[in-house]
Amino acid sequence: MMAAADNALVLEGGGFRGMFTAGVLDVLQEQGIYDFGSVWGVSAGALAAVSYKSHQIGRTMRVMLAFRDDRRFMSLWSLATTGNLAGVDFMYDQVQNYLDPGDDAAFNAEPMQMIAVATSVTFGTAVYQHVAHMPEDVRMIAASASMPLVSRIVDVNGLRLLDGGTADSIPVDAALGLVDVDADGVTPAKRALVVLTQDATYRKSGANERAAALSPRYAEFPYYVQALRSRAGRYNACRAHVRELEAEGRVLCLLPPEPVDVGTSGASGEKLLTLYLQGRTAATERLADIQAFLAQ
Repeated sequence: MMAAADNALVLEGGGFRGMFTAGVLDVLQEQGIYDFGSVWGVSAGALAAVSYKSHQIGRTMRVMLAFRDDRRFMSLWSLATTGNLAGVDFMYDQVQNYLDPGDDAAFNAEPMQMIAVATSVTFGTAVYQHVAHMPEDVRMIAASASMPLVSRIVDVNGLRLLDGGTADSIPVDAALGLVDVDADGVTPAKRALVVLTQDATYRKSGANERAAALSPRYAEFPYYVQALRSRAGRYNACRAHVRELEAEGRVLCLLPPEPVDVGTSGASGEKLLTLYLQGRTAATERLADIQAFLAQ
């Protein structure tokens, strides 16, 4: 008999590429699929996980489309005036609490545990934060989504953190208990539904990470610089590992059907909507597979 605790949901980041994830999650919600003991979100995946755990169909898509052109949301203006390309106060206060508010009561009532993945700037290692209560834990989300070079370091409970993708872009091993994590007693899952935001042919070059590693702002954090330099190789190896886990039956993976023409920022509304619809199509076409996988 299926137990939700046996299943984990793992959501990769990718900024506006998270529109694919939004499409997948909206289909799951419309079908009433919340059969996960835990959801693991990285960067934009953590943002999507909040709306999913809150049972707010369409919210992730709405926010990305509605505020795409708002300079307070993600822009060079925001970077110049706040130190963050993605406006922290605007996203995690104005949007989250007022403009398109998250349903904190629903989030807190949903028994599914949420883990937001960040990277320790001090040690260059992944930090798995249990987002137990909103809005109090919103800084955990902000830390997970704070990109290198274009974001200020976020302090959470004395930890100096940035984007989780640097240390663990696809936390499937953490979700399955294949690596030791300190995530407030989260029970390892037996299987994981993994949502990626790049197509099957994608390979990370590491150019952006190498540029960030050269920045003098991280000169006092040698372990973080090392993590930036090694990210591409670790990411590409993790993608291969996900395929191996899928062949073993421990993972079911959904990913875009073709190369994604959407960057971390600065995408047209048409491209975002197309990517969202691709996510919906991917989930709809594999709905029976998803249901059977989760019911094992």
